[in-house]
Amino acid sequence: MKVKVTAEQLSSQAAAILRAWGLDEDSISATVEVMIYADLRGIESHGVSTLTLYDEYRRADKLTLRPQPRVVRETPVTALLDGDGGLGHLPSQRAMRLACDKAAKCGVGVVSLRNSNHFGAAGAYAMMAAERGLIGFVTCATWRPGIVPTFGADAMLGTNPIAFAAPGKAGAPFCLDMATSTVAFNKVKMAAWHGKEIQPGWAMGAQGQPLTDAAAAVKSIRLTPLGGLPEMSSHKGYGLATMVEILSTTLSGSFFAATRPKEHPAAPRHNVGQFFLALDPEAFAEEGEFEEGLDSMLAALRGTRRSDENQPVLVAGDPEQEQLAGRRREGIPLSEEVRRTLCGLCEEAGAPWLLGQ
Repeated sequence: MKVKVTAEQLSSQAAAILRAWGLDEDSISATVEVMIYADLRGIESHGVSTLTLYDEYRRADKLTLRPQPRVVRETPVTALLDGDGGLGHLPSQRAMRLACDKAAKCGVGVVSLRNSNHFGAAGAYAMMAAERGLIGFVTCATWRPGIVPTFGADAMLGTNPIAFAAPGKAGAPFCLDMATSTVAFNKVKMAAWHGKEIQPGWAMGAQGQPLTDAAAAVKSIRLTPLGGLPEMSSHKGYGLATMVEILSTTLSGSFFAATRPKEHPAAPRHNVGQFFLALDPEAFAEEGEFEEGLDSMLAALRGTRRSDENQPVLVAGDPEQEQLAGRRREGIPLSEEVRRTLCGLCEEAGAPWLLGQ
């Protein structure tokens, strides 16, 4: 059975847990904002459910609770930031704001972030650019490998998301937010939580055999690249995941997760990397021209003749916008399992329980 809570209630509960852990208020504000962004849009794998992951980081002493992100080097259009080993939400927001500021002045802004960590839904940062009338592009590596290369048997790459957002003149911005694995690992974890099976082609076992048992897939941590199987062009997802790794990890000087235990065994933090780019459409087109052109394109795509009259043609971001409208109006549904998990985190941390009976 699911109960519904408001975004404000869920924000207060998440903040109470993070505060009890000892995080500073800036980190709490940024982390909660991005988690609620995800839960409001139905991206539950990246909402408050990620608190269990952050609790693992904290218990393993892999998290700076009161980080001091800083700019390491900077030019008029680029910058390198250091996240000081804290959660990724605060330095990532600062990185995208800086990229947007540079784009507003110079037409383009590119910011690389090192010594970061899990940052939630990548789309939240791309949308920061779109909300300022800019195009946003974001990539993120991970601290633990989860994707098995095509023809491989061991995980070597992260689920390595890509997010792209662009503003139109009317309606919500276009927003693509995707993992380069067939599914995000947290979706497998959510299926395991609810005792559900996963689809064939999502994950594999130690010998490369397909898994449908979500709990077994969580233990294996071997996800397929986007495409799933070689005959379904998984090499494309593999290539995209590698591209993300280059932009997020190699460029910023962060750790490549697959070699981190061997090359950096004594490292105190995960040192995850991220990449943020902002473009000003007015550097390329007359004022309003890009936005009008985007609106026209999206309208044409949504107006495509349907293969099923009961299923409208959508563009990236449409399902999330529908969820956003409904959840703002009716509340965010929480499963009993998620409620129990949050309650357990409160009890362990000494945080108040704010979500009722």
